[in-house]
Amino acid sequence: MKRNSKLYIAGHRGLVGSALLERLKAKGYHNFVLRSHAELDLTNQQAVASFFEAEKPEYVFLAAAKVGGIMANNTYRGEFIYENLMIQNNVVHQAYLHGVKKLLFLGSTCIYPREAPQPMKESSLLTSVLEYTNEPYAIAKIAGIKLCENYNMQYGTNFISVMPTNLYGPNDNFDLQRSHVLPALVRKLLLGKYLEEGNWEAIRKDLEKRPVQGNAGVGSTKDLQELLKRFGISSTLRDGEPKVSVEVWGSGKPMREFLWSEDMADACVYIMENNDFNEIITTTPEIAATGELRNTHINLGTGEEISIRHLARLIQAEVKFQGDLVFNTSKPDGTMRKLTDPSKLHQLGWKHRVSIEEGISKICQWYMSENQLCHTVNEKIKT
Repeated sequence: MKRNSKLYIAGHRGLVGSALLERLKAKGYHNFVLRSHAELDLTNQQAVASFFEAEKPEYVFLAAAKVGGIMANNTYRGEFIYENLMIQNNVVHQAYLHGVKKLLFLGSTCIYPREAPQPMKESSLLTSVLEYTNEPYAIAKIAGIKLCENYNMQYGTNFISVMPTNLYGPNDNFDLQRSHVLPALVRKLLLGKYLEEGNWEAIRKDLEKRPVQGNAGVGSTKDLQELLKRFGISSTLRDGEPKVSVEVWGSGKPMREFLWSEDMADACVYIMENNDFNEIITTTPEIAATGELRNTHINLGTGEEISIRHLARLIQAEVKFQGDLVFNTSKPDGTMRKLTDPSKLHQLGWKHRVSIEEGISKICQWYMSENQLCHTVNEKIKT
């Protein structure tokens, strides 16, 4: 890519897309074509066709997707498979029709089987059954990999698929009903901190910024307490003193891998600048051994894992929440381990920089700064 190449980032306002945009700007790229969801519905085939015909981008970063945590994946199953399939099909096909020089498709490591050997290699794809709770999303992303793979085979396109592990960072989704585990814990533990401080101003600001079930921080403190309680953030009297607890879904035992979003963006830009599809497949031993064009995607990960329990404790310490963590074992754990093997990525010359400890500090500080929140006592908790 040249610095003046015309770049289209699909989903530039989300966690992934915003990180990509900032990284590209930092490297001197400036010729962007961007559309919000309100301006361009990527599930609309005709709208996407008209957009590509009018703008003719040279390079495409396909970061747009319908995403969410375990609760959202398991609840909105039809939406997750339909919308992601439509987005991918429309963008990839129009990129082919309009001669896009290179496209990067971003998926997720949830594509791998529930019982895949750990750490998960790219060759684990389609070797066994998927985790049920996120099966619709995973199937959509697998279809996206195969779409890129087979367009490359039939039409000679240069479409590359990367599968990031669990991402977190600025502009993440902190919705208490739809977010992934790390941003959900950041928000819940901060709200728990404000609740134990009696900092209703901070709670109201948080809800005003990101309403929960339509509540933007209005109503009495009792109303807000009831709202927080529905999401596992509650206060009870213990020995005459208020004690706050925050619920965490599951046993806390599952192991997860997390990648800072700005590291992910750096990896994506590195691949787009330095690697082509044909180069990737010729340097992959599994492909060379079978002669079949499979598993051409690239894991984006750290190769390091942490338990949900340890993760929650790290966030608790960072935000200085003094209350209790309650692990609700009636809620699903999901896959017990999801660790990627990033060997292929390392062979291409890229490795992550931000540790989980540093990243947690960064995301907590970003969230508080974004919401202009502070730790000051305003009203005493009323139970």
